[in-house]
Amino acid sequence: MLTSLSSSSSSSSSSSSMVGLLLALLVAAAAVPGGGAVWLDLPPSGTKCVSEEIQPNVVVLADYSVVHEGAHSDVTIASKVTSPYGDTLHHKEKVKTDQFAFTTTQPGNYLVCFWIDSAEKGVGASVNLDWRIGIAAKDWDSVARKEKLEGVQLELAKLTAVVEAIHENLEYLKDREADMREVSEKTNSRVAWFSIMSLGLCIVVSALQLWHLKSFFQKKKLI
Repeated sequence: MLTSLSSSSSSSSSSSSMVGLLLALLVAAAAVPGGGAVWLDLPPSGTKCVSEEIQPNVVVLADYSVVHEGAHSDVTIASKVTSPYGDTLHHKEKVKTDQFAFTTTQPGNYLVCFWIDSAEKGVGASVNLDWRIGIAAKDWDSVARKEKLEGVQLELAKLTAVVEAIHENLEYLKDREADMREVSEKTNSRVAWFSIMSLGLCIVVSALQLWHLKSFFQKKKLI
């Protein structure tokens, strides 16, 4: 009876640990950038932009469309996607609905901008942007069909992808922290040298001023 109780307790503890691990993975998955739907109200003139900080080698997919309001059904928009270094990844004009896809090559903020370019003046519009990044951009239906996954196997594959994404995100954050620490140390070193040089310059200027004053008073025979 004692052995049976111990085995039951171990099984219960193992199940609790598994449930806790799955919950932890799901909570961590929420911290991984995945995108989402964004609603933008475009003014008659001007540009509306959204940005997202993305690490390199991440797939980005997006669909956007004009949401017609009232009688203004002929409104068209233009869109432009730029990389952190200003490279144009997508540019379309006079469209009502479109999509774009790319794989990031540089870390940083990727910018998506929209503006109205239709002939109608003084008319605003709304744009629905469905922005998917990384795991959210993966076609899990195709993966399931290709690898013949279903049920628990498919969910485990998703969780594995989440764990890999979390690991990559942590590595990216660690590299960013190391870069920022290096920049901070270089800045502190330069500030210290600048302070020393400023102090030395002040001492030299003070000494020259004292020498000049002493020479002036000696010429005037005041001392």
